Amino acid sequence: MLKKKIGNLSTYLSEIAVHGIQEKKGNDIVRLDLRELNSSVSDYFIICNADSATQVKAIADSVEEEIYKNTQTNPWRKEGLDHADWIILDYFDIVVHIFKTEKREFYGIEDLWGDAQSTSYQSA
Repeated sequence: MLKKKIGNLSTYLSEIAVHGIQEKKGNDIVRLDLRELNSSVSDYFIICNADSATQVKAIADSVEEEIYKNTQTNPWRKEGLDHADWIILDYFDIVVHIFKTEKREFYGIEDLWGDAQSTSYQSA
């Protein structure tokens, strides 16, 4: 469990989300820092992928569980749970994108936000 509060709330939430992804072995974890971009819709995008819909759902559940356990916060909005090709967990300040591998390659979301500072993380 992450107990240390890091910087501001959005940074803290992003670190908790990364931890939740790592717990379920998400692949190619990237955090995009959107705070300096004029057109940003949130402070951070956290992006990862998994090889199956089952793993995509497990990662989403893990992220929700970790964030709730540490902050008692639920996502404002969730999308994509039915097919689990691309699940989005929207916490206003951070948005978590969990893709099936082929969908992540197809949409290329990192390219859309190419000006953002990017940090990569390893799976646990």
